[in-house]
Amino acid sequence: MERLLRENQSLWDLFRAIKLLTDEEEVAFFFRDLCTPSELEAMAERWQVAQLVDQGVPYREINRLTGASTTTVTRIAHWLKYGEGGYRLLLERSEDEGD
Repeated sequence: MERLLRENQSLWDLFRAIKLLTDEEEVAFFFRDLCTPSELEAMAERWQVAQLVDQGVPYREINRLTGASTTTVTRIAHWLKYGEGGYRLLLERSEDEGD
């Protein structure tokens, strides 16, 4: 699966396009055009879960706070620890920005 993602030229074209965005407003406009409201909500929920997992909040509490299933919380925690490092990178950058 990962190999297929790495070889998907359209996906890498999308990543390069995202990299061209210069501020939050541009990012918001692009993602709103690209994604459905449900997709945006799902991504926002995953990001919130990643932040809470990183803060050491218990999984059931994360479920209560976000509505994310414990399966989703567990999956995000797994990717936070064993994934490609994307969550970790942005969590650290968010800390640096004081968010």
